[in-house]
Amino acid sequence: MPLSALLESLAASALTSNRLLRVRTLITEQLRRTHSAILLAAALALTACAHAPPARVGAPKTVVRITLAPPGQSTAPSAAGAAAGQANSASSAVKAGAAAPPAGSSAATAASGAASSSSSDSLGTESPEPVAGINPADYADLFDRIRAGFKLSDVDQQAVTRQLDWFVANPDYVQQSFQRAELYLYHIVTQLEARGMPLELALLPVIESAYEPYAYSRARAMGLWQFIPGTGSRFGLKQNWWYDGRRDVIESTRAALDYLQYLHDEFNGDWLLAIAGYNCGEAAITQAIEFNEKHHRPVDFWHLRLPAETRAYVPKLLAMKRLVASPETYGLTFSPIPNEPYFARVQTLGQIDLRVAAEIAGVSPDVIYELNPAFHRWATDPSGPFYLLVPTGAAPTFRANVVQLNPDERMRVDHYFVRHGDTMVRIARHFGTTPEVIRELNDLPSGALVVGTELRVPADVNELPPQVLQAAARVDARDRWMLHPRMRVVVHRGDSLWAIARRHGVDVHTLALLNGIQPGDTLHAGQRLMLTAASMSDDSSYDVPPHHSRHTRRVTYIVRAGDTLYRISRIFQVTVQQIVSWNRLSHTSLWPGEHLLIRLARR
Repeated sequence: MPLSALLESLAASALTSNRLLRVRTLITEQLRRTHSAILLAAALALTACAHAPPARVGAPKTVVRITLAPPGQSTAPSAAGAAAGQANSASSAVKAGAAAPPAGSSAATAASGAASSSSSDSLGTESPEPVAGINPADYADLFDRIRAGFKLSDVDQQAVTRQLDWFVANPDYVQQSFQRAELYLYHIVTQLEARGMPLELALLPVIESAYEPYAYSRARAMGLWQFIPGTGSRFGLKQNWWYDGRRDVIESTRAALDYLQYLHDEFNGDWLLAIAGYNCGEAAITQAIEFNEKHHRPVDFWHLRLPAETRAYVPKLLAMKRLVASPETYGLTFSPIPNEPYFARVQTLGQIDLRVAAEIAGVSPDVIYELNPAFHRWATDPSGPFYLLVPTGAAPTFRANVVQLNPDERMRVDHYFVRHGDTMVRIARHFGTTPEVIRELNDLPSGALVVGTELRVPADVNELPPQVLQAAARVDARDRWMLHPRMRVVVHRGDSLWAIARRHGVDVHTLALLNGIQPGDTLHAGQRLMLTAASMSDDSSYDVPPHHSRHTRRVTYIVRAGDTLYRISRIFQVTVQQIVSWNRLSHTSLWPGEHLLIRLARR
């Protein structure tokens, strides 16, 4: 063999050996890395199993604080922020619960509605399936659980960016909303998961009511989910003198999710159209779709001609979703909310005085009213529902004590002896109740009273939190409005609500309440306003007399975080100037814990 050929053969052999050695080295290194990765995964799994959220039996609420990030971080929305939100949405496409029902299916809605109306203590939630491989119960922070259930795609729309800019510039609004949400958010999240619905919908009450259960709009919408009376009745929310299901945390959530699921099915699975329909009604959405179809235009939300409020409504929710998905991107930090129930549902076994309920649960009356805002009187509705929400740590104590109460202990009462000239209406008015309540407490048939008869009458009726007093006043105003003859007045050019109120001898706040508007709202020529004989009478219980009047009663309001004089004036339907005068304030700044004197008309 020639020398040159021999040298070429040896070189080829050496090259092959080097390649084989390199391949073997690479394989060995890959096996080592795989082994390390398996060990690391096992360690992480053990850590996750050991990381269970701590028990919160009777613990106080966690304050959700949203703080600005350290200097140097950008607080403006950016393309990176949008990308982060989109990545989060894409990575969490697998979500809890069964898949959403096909268009036209109402099985999930019916099942959930039946479960929520059960007479047991169960809240009717199913065990959700794992989210992205992690069981929802394994999250320590409820925000993480919500993020994992996001399903709506992020969109590159200026309308979303504008709303996001507002939220970023107003962190106090977001902070206060989630502070209030801590009581109710866990329940809403579990209900959404059980139905297979996007967890972005858990943020909808932030947009609707800032998670304020006593929120009330000029359209007479109320509660966390802001149902108007008609829509509330349509979805089974009871509304009477004792109780308004639109403020019931359990029932209003059930109704809201029923409505949203109905809209989702009605609009062929389009969640943005469903959310828009929740704001302006399905008829407006259908009309806009038909218009675009007629003119050969796209029929998605972004191309429909909708009311201005609705055009901003959907972007608000998408902006809030983007903020919750990545708050650090926008210079905010959310304190965790424990991923565990704040309240438990307990059976009352009949009507019960809410102060008695607080005593046997070992909590304050304010806590009971905060968790049960649907009850706007001193006791639960005698016709049901026969349950209350109490902090989880108080539930065993309540259940053990409620079964031991006798009828007189369940309803705190005073005793009154009928006098000459008494009527049931007069006695009821004196004790701030209705003739029907007194007859029911005493098992009395209709008919004249007998002088000397001892009657059981409600005690401490007026010892209610301010929000509850205001809720009751709205119901009473509505009932009075329906019982008395109605008169309409036509607004003329240049008229204001104040001028019309003076002209007809009506308190401006009463006039505003009767017409579902605010005293400062602008009126339009030709607009019709409702008056009633009761609203023009001298003894209207909703007028606010001068502070020296013997017909007023004093209410002490304790200022809460986020309160303003304007907000408090709206709660009591008085003016800011009156509050300043009654309390001799030399400033308009308030601080939590401060006591304010409010003067209201006696019943």
